[in-house]
Amino acid sequence: MAKSTISLDEIDRRILRALQQDGRIAVTLLAEQVGLSATPCLRRIRRMEEAGVIARYTAVVDPTRVGLPIQAFVQVALSSHAEEVAAAFHRALEARSEVVAAYAMSGGMDYMLHVVASDFEAYAEFALKALLRMPGVKETRSSFVLMALKPPGAVPI
Repeated sequence: MAKSTISLDEIDRRILRALQQDGRIAVTLLAEQVGLSATPCLRRIRRMEEAGVIARYTAVVDPTRVGLPIQAFVQVALSSHAEEVAAAFHRALEARSEVVAAYAMSGGMDYMLHVVASDFEAYAEFALKALLRMPGVKETRSSFVLMALKPPGAVPI
């Protein structure tokens, strides 16, 4: 899928707002909500998908309700910023399902990871036997989520 910048008009923005609220909305209902017929609405959706504006469709799962009540944000510093060290670290992250999001960061630490676990024992197992053994990991700092006040949501469009 090509990623490029495209110009969005108000109808595109209404489509995006609606899809962020309900990604499974029928095209006919979406078209009615934004004031188009189904064919031009679908054409706009496809254009935004091809441009990478719509990156993917997914279901939002509550980790607690599927047995993963422990959430941590983990800052990671690497021992080296060499390309091969970073690439090996990235590959190691991809292999770990506990890591639900990872970001390269500016500041004192190199990465921020969002990690989920079934309990503190499972988190400790991940942290001590997986994360600290990943290529290039020099230091980690974990902070645990006590309550999600505003979980990830829609992008303001």
